[in-house]
Amino acid sequence: MKQEIAAFLDYLANTRGSSRNTIAAYQNDLNQLADFVASEQAKGLLTSQEELLLAYLVHLKGKGYSQATSARKVASARSFFKHLVETGKLKENPIRNLVSPQVNKKAPRVLTQAEYAQLLAIPRSMSTPESRRDVVMLELLYATGLRASEVVSLQVSDLDLDHASLFCRQGNSRRKLHLTAEIAQLLREYLSNGRLDLLYDEREAGLFLNRRGHQLTRQGFWQIVKNYAERAGLDDRVTPHTLRHSFAVRKVQSGTDLHALQQALGHAYISSTRVYKQPLSSTK
Repeated sequence: MKQEIAAFLDYLANTRGSSRNTIAAYQNDLNQLADFVASEQAKGLLTSQEELLLAYLVHLKGKGYSQATSARKVASARSFFKHLVETGKLKENPIRNLVSPQVNKKAPRVLTQAEYAQLLAIPRSMSTPESRRDVVMLELLYATGLRASEVVSLQVSDLDLDHASLFCRQGNSRRKLHLTAEIAQLLREYLSNGRLDLLYDEREAGLFLNRRGHQLTRQGFWQIVKNYAERAGLDDRVTPHTLRHSFAVRKVQSGTDLHALQQALGHAYISSTRVYKQPLSSTK
């Protein structure tokens, strides 16, 4: 099984373009499954794959994992065996009928449009190069649902403003996101003015720069958002991820298909996207 797992991980990295974190999670889950199956097969008590995998589910419960962790491990196994079927290595998925543990996820914390305007008003009221950069970053995140790490890792070369789009780096590949005309124009103005005010080295390729002219870090961006949220009188737990959640909820409310939203958000599992169908949780 270890060879099949290695091939599956290679498929995730080079064909699906999955992130390193996603691949690491699959690797951990599937290696645990392979070790369990090998151990049980050595005992000779269970013979069929179905019996082994049902025993694995019982084993997970006995390990004291949370329902969310157990559900993720089952989902990893299901995706792995589905891939084996699609590549002709198995005739059918041995856990096609296995029921995953039920997970009751909390509805994501989101900002209302009024709260977002309240947040954005803080950097807009300032005239520093950093505040002008921050307006662009907030507007981009709120309009696309990018992760904070994806926003700060953007390179100038990732933008295709002539076609109102950008390419988001994810693992060994990039996914394309379409931009509104307003966001494309905002980025165009930032490149022509705001970024130049922070640029010290023409060789710097990062899109969003700190006051020293280097690419902004994820931690730096999180602190920026938290500071603005505090000054705006919002919940101090508002983070860049709150804006990502807000984007996703708006898309669901406007009728966006969950699979399209999954692709936009870069989720590995559709179960991660379904949480946005739950009732909202405001920041108040």
